[in-house]
Amino acid sequence: MIEDNPLSVGDFSEAFGTWKSAPRKKTISNPYIHRLQQRHFLLFDVLPIIGTVAAFAFLWVRPFGLLEFVLLFAMWLVTGLGVTVGYHRLFTHRTFKAAPWVVDILVVLGSMAGQGAVVSWVALHRRHHEYSDREGDPHSPNLSGTGFRGAVRGLAHSHFLWMRRHEYPNIVHYAPDLIKDRRLVRVARQYYWWVALGLLIPAVLGGLISMSWTGAVSGLLWGGFARMFLLEHIVWAINSFLHMFGTRPYDSRENSRNGGVFALVTLGESWHNNHHAFPESPSFGLDWYRLDPGYWLIRTLAATGLAWDLKLPSEARMAAKRLA
Repeated sequence: MIEDNPLSVGDFSEAFGTWKSAPRKKTISNPYIHRLQQRHFLLFDVLPIIGTVAAFAFLWVRPFGLLEFVLLFAMWLVTGLGVTVGYHRLFTHRTFKAAPWVVDILVVLGSMAGQGAVVSWVALHRRHHEYSDREGDPHSPNLSGTGFRGAVRGLAHSHFLWMRRHEYPNIVHYAPDLIKDRRLVRVARQYYWWVALGLLIPAVLGGLISMSWTGAVSGLLWGGFARMFLLEHIVWAINSFLHMFGTRPYDSRENSRNGGVFALVTLGESWHNNHHAFPESPSFGLDWYRLDPGYWLIRTLAATGLAWDLKLPSEARMAAKRLA
């Protein structure tokens, strides 16, 4: 599900001049892009690990309490919903439409997760669906050989290591709808500032609520870096483990699986086979009894008139793809 890519629209322009002059190749690879990928990998994939270690070390100064839990949980929830509802269901798969200010908020919240600028994220995830578990898939766990060693290499690659360096999907080819949306591009250009805001908010709240510098540092570490670490590894597990393990109720051309036991912690993303079978659906659970918090938010927005045109698959189509 989740793509981690550093390039913003501005980065793409700097690398290739302008979108219109960029060659219509599906992927582009050059030293400039690889440097950006390595920088993003260090800042937003490796640094949260260091920050999480620092959070545990800081327990000697300030114990983990209610304030730290609330900041960690609240920041995880809003940024996670920004990714699953915004980046994934709205911008990548266009499973519904939303009011302009809702779109803006989803761009900001998704960006605060530190998993890549929205246009690049969408382009990479659309490429993943095009080549899922085949050559060209940027993070399949099933292309690294057979046997136990091949499985371990595949899981390590798909969960974490692929983000260090990979072919960059051409946004002109994969995300032309997004780069034509000037309002979205204007908000998305501030990606690094939104990531910084996602670290600043829990630090400021922690300091103000506790009226202490230790509360500010604890808020930064738990609501900022540890939250980023937790969300990243939860959603990366969908790329890795849920393309190898789990249930498979629907026919799909790749090896996607459901992990229903993780539905709440992944905000509905662990219904991964359902999603690959019906990528146009805003509901990943598909049935009311399958927990899908991301879809709950979309339904709430729809009930208030802030979202519409939800593209749910018909019962007949679901029955036709259901495996015995």
